[in-house]
Amino acid sequence: MLHRRNPPLPGRIIAPRPLSRSRLTPRRVLAALAAGLALAVLPAAAGATEFEGLRFDDAARVAGKELQLNGTALRSGLLLKGYVAALYLPEKARNATVVLGTSGTKRLQFRMLREVDPNAFARAMQKGMRENHSELQMQMLSARLVQFERTIDQVGTARRGDVINVDFSPDAGTVVAINGTPRGRPIPGEDFYQAVLRVFLGEHPVDRDVKRGLLGG
Repeated sequence: MLHRRNPPLPGRIIAPRPLSRSRLTPRRVLAALAAGLALAVLPAAAGATEFEGLRFDDAARVAGKELQLNGTALRSGLLLKGYVAALYLPEKARNATVVLGTSGTKRLQFRMLREVDPNAFARAMQKGMRENHSELQMQMLSARLVQFERTIDQVGTARRGDVINVDFSPDAGTVVAINGTPRGRPIPGEDFYQAVLRVFLGEHPVDRDVKRGLLGG
């Protein structure tokens, strides 16, 4: 047999439970509003930096070491944009002398914005090295510079969208990779990698705006 619930008594009103005053203090209200505002303005891609429409991770792992994004820069001619460069270091530095004098793992990355012939890239690197080194220094680097040019030749023609990493680690030396695939043999010596960096960070950089950007300017 079904039992019906007794209907509520007419005129009986169940009052809502009053809110605790401690929950509605002005300080708590302001804190809640601030938290909501902070969530609203958080960047969509945390841990990354956008430059020239490209996304650069704020950290990169190279040879088992975590590196920090030090800066990004655009290299362009009169009419054409060539590439965007990014520099990753163990610790951020704003001074070229500090960067060049600090040992350890590093990454110089190029994001290509147009097609670049390997011979043109190699010639530009060689020219940049000569402008930042003495004849004696160039003699000491010559054999490894030839190896570097052969490696660039193996990289081949870089096309728009390609990513070229020039990495250094004390154990492996300088390694060049395109789109994640290493080319050639590792080039020994930290002095060689410093020579590569001087093309962009030396006293006579390939582009002063590039130098400024890579140093976080």
